[in-house]
Amino acid sequence: MRAGAGAALLRAGSLLRASAAYQSHSAFRLFSSQAPITATLFPGDGIGPEIAEAVKKIFKAAGAPIDWDEQYISKTADPRTNSFITRENLDSVLKNRIGLKGPMATPIGKGHRSLNLTLRKELQLYANVRPCFSLPGYKTRYDDVNLVTIRENTEGEYSGLEHEVVPGVVESLKVITRKASTRVAEFAFKYAADNGRKTVTSIHKANIMKMADGLFIKCCREVKEKYPDIEYKEMIVDNACMQLVKDPTQFDVLVMPNLYGDIISDLCAGLIGGLGLTPSGNIGADGLALMEAVHGTAPDIAGKDLANPTALLMSGVMMLRHLELNEHAERIQAAALATIAEGQYLTGDLGGKAKCSEFTKAIIDHL
Repeated sequence: MRAGAGAALLRAGSLLRASAAYQSHSAFRLFSSQAPITATLFPGDGIGPEIAEAVKKIFKAAGAPIDWDEQYISKTADPRTNSFITRENLDSVLKNRIGLKGPMATPIGKGHRSLNLTLRKELQLYANVRPCFSLPGYKTRYDDVNLVTIRENTEGEYSGLEHEVVPGVVESLKVITRKASTRVAEFAFKYAADNGRKTVTSIHKANIMKMADGLFIKCCREVKEKYPDIEYKEMIVDNACMQLVKDPTQFDVLVMPNLYGDIISDLCAGLIGGLGLTPSGNIGADGLALMEAVHGTAPDIAGKDLANPTALLMSGVMMLRHLELNEHAERIQAAALATIAEGQYLTGDLGGKAKCSEFTKAIIDHL
């Protein structure tokens, strides 16, 4: 691994410092205590309930002081949200200020809002953060990946503004605002500064979308002036994809608009073994955070005890660090990494034959 990558892996979920408003929030004092903390849990669809159950067992075995407020999405659209995400689901996260979400499936072509889009927009979870590190003992094409993607989460091509102009012609509007661009740029630079990162690279397509992406990189340049010790680079998105595959070690922190972040964060997950290993966190104002597994619902293996809970578990570790429960986070992460490095109990997606329950037990044994 690249020098410092192991230490960086252990603090990969330390997101709260990147939110300047968080320290002044009254919840900070509550989160700093060892009293039980109520966190919203969306088990999700498909394999979601199985991997959520695995995470609950591991948290309990580790003594993590978390009480789960389990929320289930509706089977019909809630007219208040135009989504299967209900107002009550949203209110749970707003009340608890912290949550963990399993994979969710949005029906295609039904006219309802994406479940993930609903959560991010309604809760104003403006920054998606995905640490991407090579895992010790798990061999991929790259041994020294150590980067973080930070994605603007509320606008861009995912603003949900589409209409049919005339039959057969659809307009889908991309929205870029100074407010959202500056906010995510400030998050990225502060994250870099607080986590010992040296470089922030802005990913864009301003050579074509001169006004929209031009505004995004202009905001990044303005924020950079507040951080003279952080090196700043810009890279066109198609070239960035090629460079990531050629040599991911040249990147440190990447910040980008919504669509590019969706694509590049998945590309980066592929560098270290796939979405089944990659944690993710969505951060909003005043410390509100919803961590999530970003892989699919895998309905073909649902209920068969074959799923890999690592991504949801590592997202849970990010949640614990966000709550300043660092001792519990480090114990759980160390046990998960030791299980993967040992190689005896790996699920099918990692090249093994272990069941989800066997993998979960191995992690608990390593605790």
